[in-house]
Amino acid sequence: MDYDYWKRQSFDTPLFPDIEWSKPEQKSMAGKLGIIGGNSLGFAGVAEAYSTSLATGAGHIRVLLPDILKRTIPTTINDTVFAPTNPSGSLSKNAIAEMKALGEWADSILMIGDAGRSGETAVVYEQFIQAYTGQLVVTRDAIDLVKNSSELLVDRPHTVLIVSFAQLQKLFQAVYYPKVLTFSMQLTNLVEAVHKFTITYPVTLVVLHKDHLVVASHGAVTSQLWNNPMLIWRGSVAAKAAAYWLWSPNRPLEAITSSLLS
Repeated sequence: MDYDYWKRQSFDTPLFPDIEWSKPEQKSMAGKLGIIGGNSLGFAGVAEAYSTSLATGAGHIRVLLPDILKRTIPTTINDTVFAPTNPSGSLSKNAIAEMKALGEWADSILMIGDAGRSGETAVVYEQFIQAYTGQLVVTRDAIDLVKNSSELLVDRPHTVLIVSFAQLQKLFQAVYYPKVLTFSMQLTNLVEAVHKFTITYPVTLVVLHKDHLVVASHGAVTSQLWNNPMLIWRGSVAAKAAAYWLWSPNRPLEAITSSLLS
């Protein structure tokens, strides 16, 4: 069967070389990225995202963390905002003001995870997502934290979800999408499913399946062989995707696909 909406990329043959060529040379033109994440037990994903997006070429990066981390955050992260912490060590409901201020400053927000499992943090994340209208990338355990707002996420324009296959299964179920995803399904079946899903909803999806990283947006799909899932789970894939999307805000599929080669 011919899938005219599906393109395959390899490390030897980039699908969208113009994205790389259009990378801004001046820092002032390379966009502002806000990163939200962390809790008292960890901020490894935040640190990884900060260093990766900086190395990738994001112009300005600002990190928002629970204030309980003030004494433990490394000095290499040099533009940090701290917000109130709840007893669980995660962002409290009173963090919404700092989150909104970050959203007003940034061109794009990356919710990188390490956010803990606090219900209060889930609520403040959901409040922020409802209020924020800019580019939003959500990944790792931040996806699980806002699972009760799945309908809001998939209906939201300018949104990229970088998910595990299990998270994608739950997302389809949460919005009552009439397609069952199974771990045994062929890659072609998954490609067809995300093709139809992203025609129905304006969200952009990135998911690993059968050693392929699949990107889907507005019905178009790309895929690439991928043998290092740890880069996804550590957050570096999301950080690169967020940086590239800053430069090509109207072309999420092309930007994210290109970021996979960097």
